[in-house]
Amino acid sequence: MTCLQTIQDYGLRSLGIGERLLPRDNFTLCDQFTLIGSGMLWNVYFGTLALITGFFLATALGLGKASPNPLLRKPSEWFIFIFRGSPLFIQFFFGYFLFLTLKQQAAFFDPFSAAWLGALVVLFCNTAAYTGEIFYGALLSVPKGDIEAADAYGLSGWKRFRRVIWPTMLRLAWPAYTNEAIFLFHATTLVFFSGFPAVQQKGDALYYASYFADKTFNPFVPYPILAGYFILLTLVVITLFGLINKRLNRHLPQERRQKLRLRPNLIR
Repeated sequence: MTCLQTIQDYGLRSLGIGERLLPRDNFTLCDQFTLIGSGMLWNVYFGTLALITGFFLATALGLGKASPNPLLRKPSEWFIFIFRGSPLFIQFFFGYFLFLTLKQQAAFFDPFSAAWLGALVVLFCNTAAYTGEIFYGALLSVPKGDIEAADAYGLSGWKRFRRVIWPTMLRLAWPAYTNEAIFLFHATTLVFFSGFPAVQQKGDALYYASYFADKTFNPFVPYPILAGYFILLTLVVITLFGLINKRLNRHLPQERRQKLRLRPNLIR
């Protein structure tokens, strides 16, 4: 079988398209690159959707935690504390059994017991909590002079928040938020270890890397391939977030613009 034929057969296998049976022997580098790359589609899916949806909840959590109203502040503080204070793997564990329990009560929750939705919800809550704390800190760091200038121009309420406070908050929070986005994509590998079943066991990138490591008894080929894919994904995230960072800081002098610095989280 040629490499092109392998790509045609297994390139979209993680989505249920193409060959159903995995290769059993005579594994080639093309087999491993293709199937692990196919599984990366799920990692990109989990990371991208959790990041986009979590951004909006994180904004609400940051504002809620900074609110003087205890009805808004206390729920935001507890949500952030619980999801930042507990390991992500444990959150997957409890999320799975919660959705299983709800599934027995109502058929509506049936999709939530599968990885494509249930694990996504857990990642959504987790990244929203971490990002909410980042946004909260940035919100407190908004210069008072900016707010006073907005007041002097007659801006108040929603218009002041939308045109002055929120853009400044994003500009201050963006370098830290970039690191959170990178770690979120790395954390998607934990879905493989969670209780959430993949649809027809199609699996993500770590699923296929583990398959090849078990079959060949050589983890030094599939796992570096997996790491290479994530390094490429990290470069894409840094590039996209860097472009947004330049956009947010376009009005500042060159020497005052914040540069993105990669600071990996060693412990979640």
